[in-house]
Amino acid sequence: MGWYIRHNRVFRLRMSSCFRVVIAVLVLGAGVVRSAEPPAPEQIAAWIDQLGADQFAQREAASRSLADTGHAALAPLAAAIGRDDLEVASRAVEIVRGFLGSDDESLAHAAEQILETVAEGPDSSVAQFAVGTLDFHHRGMAEAAREKLESLGAVVTEGFLMSGSRGLQVTLNARWRGTSTDLRLVSRLRGLRGVGVLGVPIDAAGVAALGRLRGLESLQLFGTGIGDDALAALAAKLPDTRIDARKGGKLGVGGQPMAGPCVITQVAEGSAAAKAGLQIGDVVVAIDGGPVANFEALTEQVGRHGPGETIKLEIERALPGEPGQRFTREVALDGWE
Repeated sequence: MGWYIRHNRVFRLRMSSCFRVVIAVLVLGAGVVRSAEPPAPEQIAAWIDQLGADQFAQREAASRSLADTGHAALAPLAAAIGRDDLEVASRAVEIVRGFLGSDDESLAHAAEQILETVAEGPDSSVAQFAVGTLDFHHRGMAEAAREKLESLGAVVTEGFLMSGSRGLQVTLNARWRGTSTDLRLVSRLRGLRGVGVLGVPIDAAGVAALGRLRGLESLQLFGTGIGDDALAALAAKLPDTRIDARKGGKLGVGGQPMAGPCVITQVAEGSAAAKAGLQIGDVVVAIDGGPVANFEALTEQVGRHGPGETIKLEIERALPGEPGQRFTREVALDGWE
């Protein structure tokens, strides 16, 4: 039932938007000249109040006027959404929704921020309305968002994750040329399940954008410079997401995540491990003097180091027909790209 109500609201939203367009065309056809100057704050406030008027014609006229006002109406509309008046709040959301398709990118961006704030607020009919509005908008923008992300260097693939589910995986690495603002495009992708940020610095705006990725299964943050407080806040926003945060050091080996001991099953060509002489079949028994129980423990320990830092590994190597050898290797870690 909730699904029907939410999508029915979106349907009414689209119909009402079309109605506004028809009225606007008729007004222009009648030769009415609009003022180039934005309306006075008092006039905008009066239109906001009229969104809850008893007369339908007044409500519609106020909606059209606010829609025509653009930027100057954004802050008053955002405040109106917070009112304890469902009619006013719903109409305000509808007007802000109309700005999403504006050719003015700054207006569209500001409108999206308002709706995201409402959607992330306390659960209410208006919040659900905002969620439905954003969902409809993002569906229409998904293809364009993917094209834009890929043009900025993001790697977008579709396949199976470690959990066995199928979905989209977005990876940002050394090829990424976008900004924190561009990260907002990731939320527009449909079926997104995994995101990896490898060696790309993440600022507060980037953390906020990642925090809006609801439904994410896996988030890898390697060498992003994200602090402990920001990481904790991100984990609170994404309680169902497995977040793997590391300083960015890369050894370049593979192994079985949980099973012990820590047996190396793969050594990447040209990696730090390869340069240090590690081989498939080697068993890592200690790192920097501390024991290593399994491959997952090795991964965690390496993740505490950054690119260029040196770690000391204690290795056991079995030789055919000979007693096993135990030796140490100092390894200068690579960085994720």
